[in-house]
Amino acid sequence: MFFESRIFPTIAEMSEAALDAILRIVNDAVSKRNRFSIALSGGHTPAKLYALWAEKYKTQTPWDRVHLFFGDERFVPEDDLLSNYRMARQTLVDHVPIPKENVHPMLTNFPSPEKAAKAYEVELRKFFGEGPPALDVQLLGLGVEGHTASLFPGSPALDEKQRWVVAVTAPAEPPQRLTLTPVVLNEGLNTFFLVAGEDKREILTALRSEPQDVQSKYPAGRIRPARGVVWYLDQAAAG
Repeated sequence: MFFESRIFPTIAEMSEAALDAILRIVNDAVSKRNRFSIALSGGHTPAKLYALWAEKYKTQTPWDRVHLFFGDERFVPEDDLLSNYRMARQTLVDHVPIPKENVHPMLTNFPSPEKAAKAYEVELRKFFGEGPPALDVQLLGLGVEGHTASLFPGSPALDEKQRWVVAVTAPAEPPQRLTLTPVVLNEGLNTFFLVAGEDKREILTALRSEPQDVQSKYPAGRIRPARGVVWYLDQAAAG
């Protein structure tokens, strides 16, 4: 597959570069459409970017025009240690003057993951309208087996053609999760994969070696929005 990558010596430098790109997009989106939307991802790697955003660039961001969405979520209470929303709240949301109504978590206080997924699709449609959402930025991670968001190899969600958000059972803890589908993720205006760590080298090599004209074996390789993808890698991951 076509692989546009930007490699940095450390995760700190990688986070700084990705955030610089995000802030340029924020300013452009706000000037053109008076709002900016981003889908946050979970995990240790983006946590560094969120903390940097809150610490160093808080005053450079028009928070009243920024809307935070989520690419996936574990079906756990919002104060659970495994909650993506909890991580984003502790590293970013609680430290910046963003209006409460501009934060759009995947709520998990529903009787089932399926009901939670339907509710989040309703939330997305309220904001974006009826066509598939085109997020200004979507941040994605990469699992060692090629998963991204909560789209794992072999998941029926990979072949979803209509729904924007689905409940999935993942081969990971906790297994019950919510995730955006490729219907949404393949519409993103700017898609950044943030990947760090030596344990990602093997899957990155596999993704790089795939032909551009065939469907990827890996969920991360199936995310191919028309505007392309940029891979932000630290040196340990890039090899």
